[in-house]
Amino acid sequence: MPTFEIVDSHVHYIDPLQFSYQWLARSPALNKRWLPDEFTQAQGNVNVGKIVFVEAWPDPGQGVSEARFVAALAAEDQRIGGLVANVQVNNIDELCTSLEAFGEISGVRAVRHLIEGSVDPSFCLEPDFAEGVQRVGAADLVFDICVKNWGLPFVTELVRQSPDTVFVLDHIGKPAIRHGLREPWWSEIARLAKHPNVFCKISGVITEADHESWTVEQIRPFIEHTIDCFGMERVMFGSDWPVSELTHRYQDWVEILDEILVSASEDELRRFYRATATSVYNLSE
Repeated sequence: MPTFEIVDSHVHYIDPLQFSYQWLARSPALNKRWLPDEFTQAQGNVNVGKIVFVEAWPDPGQGVSEARFVAALAAEDQRIGGLVANVQVNNIDELCTSLEAFGEISGVRAVRHLIEGSVDPSFCLEPDFAEGVQRVGAADLVFDICVKNWGLPFVTELVRQSPDTVFVLDHIGKPAIRHGLREPWWSEIARLAKHPNVFCKISGVITEADHESWTVEQIRPFIEHTIDCFGMERVMFGSDWPVSELTHRYQDWVEILDEILVSASEDELRRFYRATATSVYNLSE
């Protein structure tokens, strides 16, 4: 367990009383309020100093309102160091309006448009999407990538077309762990990692395994391969709370990563658990 305050780069707050989320109908266990008080209870003995809130996939048109809601929470909870806001980047008019609004909302450091939410992930290479991602970079914001493993080739091409945008890959690109498959993820994440403007969250891994029968030894190769590809300089800790509650406790995830990173130096651990997220998302110390 780290002795220093960590930064959790991937936390969702969910409030069905404030927003509508179509996806919650498929996840009844998550269909309730998950807010700072619940997070405090979940973190247990883990010393979390800062978190990055990541949009919780509200229904279309609610991205700016969600960001304002979480910014208001941040005024009361100083752990909320940055926000990844929801936006439809391929709707250029909406994007421009949202970017202007985000500029007035304290803490917005990045945006996300769920690529995994589409049946055909190749849509991220359509001209409007690519232009939108490039506009995100021009606005000095990070673009968080959330994609299933079979969409990685399209994402890699999107990154190639957008060298001036900083990207963060969520959940190590969602490998097909529950199906016992390494490819295409194994090869494709190595290709993506060759682009120096891409960072990666070690997050959301267990939920890609079988929720009832996962083991540390099943997930270990995927985490180790990710670190081999990106290096300790471009990976960061993330919990994916509260989605993580479907499979494990918050403290369990930290203990698993401590075990996998047992040979890492103190400096590498501080980068992984704190410094990289702080730098990429421009969080205050």
